[in-house]
Amino acid sequence: MKKYFQSLAYITFVIVTSFAIIKAITAYENPFSLYENPLVWIAITALITVVLLKELVNIIALKKAENLQLEKDGINPEEIDHWAWVKSLVKKWTQAKAVEEEEEIILDHNYDGIQELDNSLPPWWLYMFYATIVFGVVYLVKYHMLNGDNQTVEYQKEVAIAKRELEAFRATSKDAVIDMETITALTDESSLNRGKAVFNLNCAACHQKDGGGGIGPNLTDKYWILGGGIKNIFKTIAKGGRDGKGMVAWEKTLKPADVHKVASYVVSLQGTTPAKAKEPQGDLYEEESSDAAENKEEKAEEVIENSDNTNTEETSTTKTK
Repeated sequence: MKKYFQSLAYITFVIVTSFAIIKAITAYENPFSLYENPLVWIAITALITVVLLKELVNIIALKKAENLQLEKDGINPEEIDHWAWVKSLVKKWTQAKAVEEEEEIILDHNYDGIQELDNSLPPWWLYMFYATIVFGVVYLVKYHMLNGDNQTVEYQKEVAIAKRELEAFRATSKDAVIDMETITALTDESSLNRGKAVFNLNCAACHQKDGGGGIGPNLTDKYWILGGGIKNIFKTIAKGGRDGKGMVAWEKTLKPADVHKVASYVVSLQGTTPAKAKEPQGDLYEEESSDAAENKEEKAEEVIENSDNTNTEETSTTKTK
C-alpha cells in the first residue's frame, strides 16, 4: 500500500508541476528571466530533482534485486566484474595486446636486449585521422575552389543582420528610442511613481530623496549646471554630467522609458522645499514658453527669407550688368 501511495504522489507531483511550468511559460512575457520569475526556475529545478531521485531509487532497487537473485543462484555478487563491458570496449578501440600475447607481435631485431613490438595504430586514432582528411578536402573545395565566405565576410554579414534587427526592434518598441528634441515631461501618476522609485534607488544617494542635494546638486531650485527643463535633464541623466567630476551616464543601466520617467520626476520637484537644501549651483535657468519658441522660429524664418531675397536681387543685378 505504501508503494502505491508513493507512486501516486510522484505522478501527481510531476503532472501538477509540469502543468504549472507550462502555464507560467505561456502566461509570462519573460518566463525564463531569473530576476522577474524566479518561481519558474524553482519549479523546474524541483521537477528535475524529484525525477532524478526517483530514477536513482529505482536503480538501487533493481541492483538489490539482482544481487538477491545471484545469491539464490549460488553466485557471489562481489566476484562479478561489473566493468567487463568497459574493458571490452577499451580493448576494441585500442587493439591493445595482453602481456601474454606480446610474443605474437615481437620483431626479430633488438637493441641491447630491448625488443620492439609491432603494435598497430589504435582505431580511434585512425578514425580521427581519416576525419581530418575529409575535413581538409571539404575546406579546400568550399573556400579555395568555390570561394566560400571567410571569417571576415561572415562577421560583416552577422553585423548587418544585427543592425537590421535592431532597427526593426526600435521601430516597434516604444521603449527603445526617445527623441530628446521632442520629449515632453510626463505628468501622470503612474509614470511619476515609477520615476520616484528609480530615483530613490539610483539617484537619492547623491541628491537625497527629497532632491535637496548632497554630493550632487540641489534639484529643486532654478539653478542648473547643465541646463534645466525636461530635455536637458533627460540628456544629463542618459549621457552623464561633466567629464571627470559629474554624474555617470545611466543610458547603459536604465531603459530610455525609465530615464524619461526619472527626468519627469525631477521636473516635478521644482519649487518644493527640501529639509536641507544645498546652495544653488550653476546658472539660473528659465523655461522658454511655447509662444517665445514660436517667435524665435518665426524670426529665424524671416531672416532666411530676407537672405534669400537679397541673394536673388544680387544675382539679377549681376546679370543686368
